[in-house]
Amino acid sequence: MALTADERSRYQRHLSLREIGLEGQERLKAARVLVVGAGGLGSPAALYLAAAGVGTLGLLDCDRVELSNLQRQVLFDMRALTRPKALAGLERLSALNPDIDVRAHDLELKAANVRALLAGYDLVLDGSDRLATRYLVNDACVLARLPFVSAAIHRFEGQLLTYRPGEGPCYRCVFPEAPDGLVGNCAEAGVLGVLPGVLGTLQATKAIKLITGVGATLTGRLLLYDALEMRFGELRTARRADCPVCGDAPTIYEPKDAQTMPNDGPEGVRRLTPADLDELLRTGAPALLVDVREPDEYAAGHLPDSLHIPLGELPARLAEIPRGASPVFICRSGGRSLNACLLALREGIAAPGNLEGGLRAWAAAIDPSLRVI
Repeated sequence: MALTADERSRYQRHLSLREIGLEGQERLKAARVLVVGAGGLGSPAALYLAAAGVGTLGLLDCDRVELSNLQRQVLFDMRALTRPKALAGLERLSALNPDIDVRAHDLELKAANVRALLAGYDLVLDGSDRLATRYLVNDACVLARLPFVSAAIHRFEGQLLTYRPGEGPCYRCVFPEAPDGLVGNCAEAGVLGVLPGVLGTLQATKAIKLITGVGATLTGRLLLYDALEMRFGELRTARRADCPVCGDAPTIYEPKDAQTMPNDGPEGVRRLTPADLDELLRTGAPALLVDVREPDEYAAGHLPDSLHIPLGELPARLAEIPRGASPVFICRSGGRSLNACLLALREGIAAPGNLEGGLRAWAAAIDPSLRVI
């Protein structure tokens, strides 16, 4: 797709890069990218993709702009308050680059509409803040053989994963399905305002690399970022033969909306109320307590003799949990600890326990002197 004279001037810095050049810029112009979620991650990703000259750019979001969004969602300003994010985002991106085709999808992504939506695109960026949406995007992209770049953020940490059809693990391979609410959202847990900017920009970087064929891929690697330590890390990941969507004998053939988790929780996880755990500790029975909160939370107050492994470090530190132990995972309100239980189950640790309601419930029912932040 040939560039106009104005486009050659606009993208001169790209044209000067030997790795991109005219051919790469023309690939960008021909590309069709869908950004799912116009929030903290989607904002910088969409802005940079528009600036880079992605020819067709879709923006999907069903929410409206709120004042609390402006701390991190740089796609919007005060004039956008109360407006649909997709429509306000379309205007901002079109103003930034009128040469591209920006498409607004002001709707909620569901199993009933996801395949039709994806049919108009050849690459997907997932910046959604709901686990159910991440699994839906993953399944639809795997089934449609579309590459996608997924990012997630929590407090001061972020992660990035890329899926390329037939070349590595999908999102389900790395994160077996879990219920929504497992990880606190921004409103509950808070988030450093610039954190989604880092991860969203990395998503845009990966998208540009995938489109132009430049550089190494992230396939088989989960990129981790810790803003407090100002450190990047990565975990090696692999495709699971038993993955229900990309495995050797898949059981998912059509995208499906997430099912509600039964009241008794995931199979294999012990549910412990504060009273249950208190009784267990009083009896003197062996109990390995693993606190998966962040360092500042742990320092503020924790249960005696608990092992501290932040959730983001747990996959790399599971070896610290002795084989044969049945650990009880603990966090602030029970969400992150349930995620830890699922990771432990996947790695063959039997009967992990989850403190329901977390240390907030413990402080309310057992020890009011415990400081929980």
